[in-house]
Amino acid sequence: MMDWTDRHCRYLHRLMSRNTLLYTEMVTSPALVRGGALHLLKYHPSEHPVALQLGGSDPVELAEASSIGAEACYDEINLNVGCPSDRVQSGTFGAVLMKQPDLVAQCCAKMMEASPVEVTVKCRIGVDDQDPETVLPDFLERVSAVGVTRFSVHARKAWLQGLSPKENRDIPPLDYDLVYRMKERFPHLHLSINGGIQTLQEAQDHLARGLDGVMIGRAAYHNPLDVLGDADRLIYKDDHSISGDVVVHRMLPYIQSHLDEGGKLAQVTRHMLGLFAGKPGARMWRRVLSEGAHRPEAGTALVLEALSHVTDNQQAAGE
Repeated sequence: MMDWTDRHCRYLHRLMSRNTLLYTEMVTSPALVRGGALHLLKYHPSEHPVALQLGGSDPVELAEASSIGAEACYDEINLNVGCPSDRVQSGTFGAVLMKQPDLVAQCCAKMMEASPVEVTVKCRIGVDDQDPETVLPDFLERVSAVGVTRFSVHARKAWLQGLSPKENRDIPPLDYDLVYRMKERFPHLHLSINGGIQTLQEAQDHLARGLDGVMIGRAAYHNPLDVLGDADRLIYKDDHSISGDVVVHRMLPYIQSHLDEGGKLAQVTRHMLGLFAGKPGARMWRRVLSEGAHRPEAGTALVLEALSHVTDNQQAAGE
């Protein structure tokens, strides 16, 4: 979710669910330690619980980045061993580390030494020609041996050569059953499943099969209200729900504050385009924001103009 789940996105998502764990986009340890890019750690206090996802392969550098993340009061530090992007591979980050479980274990051990915040891992079931039936249990065993107890498993291989990052999200087949078997084999580990999950009903089905958690990425981004709007009620048994128009109105003070600090409207509203996905007026909502948010004078009035197309359609439909 690089370039997607920034602080503006997470603030929006937190309005819809007060219980789900939110993740940052992947931040590389060199960017924090050598590049001093501490602005990447900025977040709103309301985002808690929120996890910092790190990318890297140098144990010492990851340890320092974890310490920085802990000082920034993140609730979890997550090491990404699942991203297949070319730019990540070139830095020996992400899914390529599935080939080096001992290095991942060493990185995690150093991260835990440097930070009081829990260290977790997001991984794939394997890469390239690896046999997931062999690779995944070996990976879990080696990494958990240093004290990691929580893993999020993207239930498909990553092909590091020949497939783009987008294709790696769709072409390699999903193997949910393998993740179920890992939960049976490692009952003491907290295992979450990821990959291809589109709805809360699917998430509930995975939880009913004995898994400890479900990670939803792009479906929650493109259709946030359907995924996050009912998550508290259906997953956490928390009587909390919110409508799309209320979300928009609660975003307005945040947007105005961002504009007052010199920010641009589109930096926030680009994450709001899918808010009314599938609802009457959604097309005009997206159109007004997409065409107008980049204008220098664009502000909260444009957001209300876009919302009017949704509310007018709702009134016409008697909703």
